[in-house]
Amino acid sequence: MKEPATVNTGGAEAERAILVGLVTPTQDEARSAEYLDELAFLADTAGAEAVATFTQKLDYPNPRTFVGKGKLEEIKKYIEERGDIAMAIFDDDLSTKQVVNIERELGVKILDRTNLILDIFAKRAQTAAAKTQVELAQYQYLLPRLTRMWTHLERQRGGIGMRGPGETQIETDRRIILTKISLLKEELRAIDRQKAVQRKNRGKLTRVALVGYTNVGKSTLMNLLSKSDVFAENKLFATLDTTVRKVVIDNLPFLLTDTVGFIRKLPTHLVDSFKSTLDEVREADILVHVVDISHPNFEEQIEVVDKTLREVCNGADKPMLLVFNKIDAFKCTPKDADDLTPRQKCNITLDELKASWMARMNDNCVFISAKKGTNIDELKRRLYTMAREIHLSRFPYNDLLYQTYEAEPEQ
Repeated sequence: MKEPATVNTGGAEAERAILVGLVTPTQDEARSAEYLDELAFLADTAGAEAVATFTQKLDYPNPRTFVGKGKLEEIKKYIEERGDIAMAIFDDDLSTKQVVNIERELGVKILDRTNLILDIFAKRAQTAAAKTQVELAQYQYLLPRLTRMWTHLERQRGGIGMRGPGETQIETDRRIILTKISLLKEELRAIDRQKAVQRKNRGKLTRVALVGYTNVGKSTLMNLLSKSDVFAENKLFATLDTTVRKVVIDNLPFLLTDTVGFIRKLPTHLVDSFKSTLDEVREADILVHVVDISHPNFEEQIEVVDKTLREVCNGADKPMLLVFNKIDAFKCTPKDADDLTPRQKCNITLDELKASWMARMNDNCVFISAKKGTNIDELKRRLYTMAREIHLSRFPYNDLLYQTYEAEPEQ
């Protein structure tokens, strides 16, 4: 057990939570610690304060209680000693059986990673489309977990007047939820048709979509390029609703889209319910993949986004610009001359990263700070070149109107 990093919970009194994760053959201690740090950030975004984390080495999760009996006793003892713990949040999905057993042992509210993400999505959704998508995902998550909600009827204990009503109520609720899911899907199909008309009405303008892991600075970059005021905050999933703005660089107009951020272990049904939002990515001409270079494991975040994009875009090969953001927050620990241990990620300088990634991407990447406005002219130059090529393929008679964009040097 360890104390997590301090997080900002705001002025309101936050519910206190403990975090639980596993160290497995496919997830070592360092990766488990990083995942739990991200879980703490998710809890903070949802309005909870993570006060402690618990990990256990197991080959696979315990099918009854996720962690072993001894670890569960350790967690229970900590909760009883603290006296102010409201919930336990687990870093993986839990089955109904696991939730019931853990809740019975610990006596506090039990959440898994998906449940926490859904809560954040419900909190962040602003438009009717986003609210409908979140509601659908919540019902799809709830459907296989109905048994847990009727434990107050003592179904397991049986007896006259107990088992029957419980079964009847669960079946009734299941039918209600299935009907609601069907209605929400029809509602989303109507939203899809409306959005398809909107996209068609935009004409043949080049479409550029900002994609990336959550909290990498997409909305901040959107505001900088489009001079708009899209909500941006140092929280996970600050943006759920797709925003489209017209941007003009020099004399070339194009449409810039800010999309919902991706995250590891993102539930499949959540991706499915946000299909209409991700259609903006699917129909984009150019993808701008924004990366937080200050994150210690940004390479894994790149892989998560690339995998999700392959699923969303059905493997379509779209022109992509890799934008490494937050270079102002990048930190490097130089090695001493007499240090003979192998170099680690923290010892690699920004210049070395630039050289390696530019070589890997054939110079199709740029390093910026959206917050400080560093190297934005270079980013605009790259976007201009890529958008101009697509624009001229659609409007070849405009060739004489567009000259190569050369930004003024930064002051």
